[in-house]
Amino acid sequence: MAGGRPRGFDAGEALDRALEVFWRQGYEGTALSDLTAAMGINRPSLYATFGNKEALFRRVLDRYADGPASFAGRALELPRARDVIEALVYGAIELTTGPDTPRGCINVRTAQACGPDAEPARHEAMTRRAADHAALRRRLRRAQAEGDLPPGTDPGDLAQFVTTFIDGIAVQASGGTSRAQLRRAAAIALRGWLPPGPADGP
Repeated sequence: MAGGRPRGFDAGEALDRALEVFWRQGYEGTALSDLTAAMGINRPSLYATFGNKEALFRRVLDRYADGPASFAGRALELPRARDVIEALVYGAIELTTGPDTPRGCINVRTAQACGPDAEPARHEAMTRRAADHAALRRRLRRAQAEGDLPPGTDPGDLAQFVTTFIDGIAVQASGGTSRAQLRRAAAIALRGWLPPGPADGP
């Protein structure tokens, strides 16, 4: 089937394989030949099903958000600000240090891309990260209105702290920092502002 999809082609499985390649190698470091080899399809089939590399990458980011990174959306629904932030921070550690997935975060890795060919992907990743940041800021503003933040806490500043710390987790994880080391660092960072609770971490 040189001109079409291979027999038994599964688009979802192919997307999962593309996600792993982009996650491990970054957008700039991934060639079409890497994708077709991992997905088990040829270029015409890739283009016909997913569009070009940029369009495929957008589909992969959707897959990432709805799958490995879906903990973030669930975290925002938790009842207390403390629980929200702990779930985001410790969830990021689990995500970026998973034994069966590439180290680091695909969005952070892509946002660091600097080549001109990667600019559309970089813009896409940064747009999604900005949306995540805005969602967290809104959730913390709600917490402030509900009296669920320590006195004097600025929701915008706190959202920036959490986002910055999570980005740092991804960078450290990609460099080989262990899950245990990152959890200890998170406990120290969060202890400074979190109101009293049953534990410093989950």
